[in-house]
Amino acid sequence: MTWAVYMILCSDDSIYTGISTDVDRRFEQHANKTGARYFRGRAPSKVIYLENGHDRSSASKREAAIKRLTRRDKQQLLLAPTNQIA
Repeated sequence: MTWAVYMILCSDDSIYTGISTDVDRRFEQHANKTGARYFRGRAPSKVIYLENGHDRSSASKREAAIKRLTRRDKQQLLLAPTNQIA
């Protein structure tokens, strides 16, 4: 099973990072308030970053590494030519 690491831009301009085997399904769960608690006070706007090809372990490690980044570092990651969505 292939896992992906993704970042979602939220309605309050924050950035949420998560992992899933089906990012579209997970985005819908977040939008319907059945996903992460993070989205109880905000709505997901769009997926802005996607990194495919992970197994569960490497996806979790990459998610943790991205979550440790500052907002500025996350924005730099978004500017990289690979894995860019928006």
